[in-house]
Amino acid sequence: MAALSRAGTTGGAPQGRPRRWFRWRPGPVLCTAVLAVMLLIVLYPMLLLLYSTFLVEQPGGGAEFGLDYWINSWGEAGMGLSIWNTFKRVIFTEIFAVPAAVLLAWLVTRTDLPGKKLVDAFCWIAFFLPALPVLMGWILLFDPEYGLGNQMVKAVTGADKGPFDIYTFAGMVFAHLAARSVAAKYIFLAPAFRNLDSAMEEAGRISGSGPIMTLRRISLPILMPAFLIMLCISLLHSLESFEIELILGPPTGFYVFSTKIYQVINEDPPLFGVATVLAMAVLISLLPLIFYQQHLSSSRSFVTVTSHFSSNLLRLRRLRVPVFALVCCFGLLITAVPVTFLLMGTFMNLFGYFNVPEPWTLEHWRSVLSDPPLIKAAVNTLIMGGAAALIGVVWYSLVAYISARTRYPGRGVIDFLSWLPASLPGIILGLALLWTFLNIPLFRPLYGTIAVLVIALMLNSISTGVQLLKGNMVQLGAELEEASYITGGSWFYTFRRVVLPLMAPALVSVGLLTFASAVRQVSAIAMLVTGDTRPLSMLQVDNMVDGSFEAAAVIGTLIVFLTLVVAAAARVIAARLGFSALAPSRG
Repeated sequence: MAALSRAGTTGGAPQGRPRRWFRWRPGPVLCTAVLAVMLLIVLYPMLLLLYSTFLVEQPGGGAEFGLDYWINSWGEAGMGLSIWNTFKRVIFTEIFAVPAAVLLAWLVTRTDLPGKKLVDAFCWIAFFLPALPVLMGWILLFDPEYGLGNQMVKAVTGADKGPFDIYTFAGMVFAHLAARSVAAKYIFLAPAFRNLDSAMEEAGRISGSGPIMTLRRISLPILMPAFLIMLCISLLHSLESFEIELILGPPTGFYVFSTKIYQVINEDPPLFGVATVLAMAVLISLLPLIFYQQHLSSSRSFVTVTSHFSSNLLRLRRLRVPVFALVCCFGLLITAVPVTFLLMGTFMNLFGYFNVPEPWTLEHWRSVLSDPPLIKAAVNTLIMGGAAALIGVVWYSLVAYISARTRYPGRGVIDFLSWLPASLPGIILGLALLWTFLNIPLFRPLYGTIAVLVIALMLNSISTGVQLLKGNMVQLGAELEEASYITGGSWFYTFRRVVLPLMAPALVSVGLLTFASAVRQVSAIAMLVTGDTRPLSMLQVDNMVDGSFEAAAVIGTLIVFLTLVVAAAARVIAARLGFSALAPSRG
């Protein structure tokens, strides 16, 4: 009835009035405006990059159209081995990370596991920790020469050599697992699991299936859109992973796709055409999975939140304490251990050396905190990260809503465009935005301002934000919105009072993810930063380039502290606004 009455108010001209060939409809106009903006800020920079791959620089100056970059890129020395290394490292990492994240999200959201808030906090802290400072902490522990772990083993056993070596393939996989690999997947999957109607799981258990079988045969198939979104984004981020491979790979000659792109960019002159061709190969390799995810989301119903929604937790009984202990050990491994060694590095007189006469000092903290650019960089970081998070959540919500909840003809194009930025390494994305701001007169005055960095950071996180929100939106039943329309609620009222509260956990997650990514981002903004807009992340890189690893560790610690304070404040404010669903232990 509601659908009929609403159709009657918009279809056909009233009697006694002439029929108008054009009728103002704010919905399609808004969707078209969103599509136009996405074409301008996403597709146009991509087309500039694609165009540049066909402009081959000539020895005598100038450029001509040709396929030289596309042909010669794959003939670079060591390219075949780097591609094999990339897929080998990605496959081994995902084999361990995906099951661990699924099991962890299921335990926190679908069982009566004690200490859920603590486990949730462990994963968020692990995600917030910057990759480079954390890696410096693991090197302090597992370096084959001076690593504290190896020294302790040698002191106890009397062996000449310690058993750990972070500079190996196994060490590289461990560094990824102990960094954000598992934590990020948990953050993606937890809201989707939380919105799962327990009646579906109870039906499986009544039919004789155990908890793990019910998870595999019922829960995961229902959550397949969210699972595929998580898998796509995880693969994209894993394929372009850079920092860990850059530090741990060269000592053993282990190079991957991203470090190969970095090499060609740093040649003299920089081979941006070759690097762009290699970067686009990442997107091409994942196009089938992206298209399959879009087809699956549109061809089947994955609604799990309806007017009859129920959330009954599975009782672990005697397994509660052992499982909680195991999960806590994992949480401490990915948080307390790297944070401890990160802090340890800030107080070391000479980074990595414990056997010097005076190994500890406060001088690095005094030097960094008294540095005048630090305050300016901290203010820039807060403005940049806060604006990217707030504006990003609004924009990502709009894009996700159009893609998942409307019948707009261009919704598939909008959804596809939201995937493109994640397919490019940050340095290539920054180059594309630099060309865009210099080529469009309307954008040219923004160059050199914080606004440019905010746009770059929003684009850098748009794939993650949009797809995470979309994965949760496809779980919402349409009758929840229709009930609001029947009682006279407008679209905005329904979105604010029905959709938004149900999406509150995912919205807060996206906001915090965007802020955390913004405050530690380097590659996407490196070509857009000026002296007046330099954030803490770039200040940290400057110290590392100068060889001041101790000062870099101090700045990394400040970034972690700043992010954790903002995350805690965001959760407190959201709870006071009435978003009780934010509690991770909701049952």
